[in-house]
Amino acid sequence: MKKMTIETATVYNPPAHHGCTCMRFHGKEETGASKFWIGQSIFLPGGGADYAYNDNPLEKVYYVIEGEMTVTDDAGTEYVIHQDECISFPPFEGRYLENKSRKPARMLVIINYPEQA
Repeated sequence: MKKMTIETATVYNPPAHHGCTCMRFHGKEETGASKFWIGQSIFLPGGGADYAYNDNPLEKVYYVIEGEMTVTDDAGTEYVIHQDECISFPPFEGRYLENKSRKPARMLVIINYPEQA
């Protein structure tokens, strides 16, 4: 068992993200996890992430803790994810991500690790 706090979270800078702070609370380095990791991203108004993940074999879940985030899928469909709502992505599904609101948004990020051969 390992307790993690905001003070012990690992700050990281994912590629193609802007206007945000990202922290990982649970993962290989933080807790020794081998199946998935959990992080929190805080997006300022206008912050987000460029198109990504269409070449990524991992499953992803975004859960909005506070505020709202707009997620655009491969087909150009926009989904506004509000507080206490989530969106999931199967492997190889791309997405754009943006905080189009005028308030900061906090989002829980859950991503599995690749299966070990």
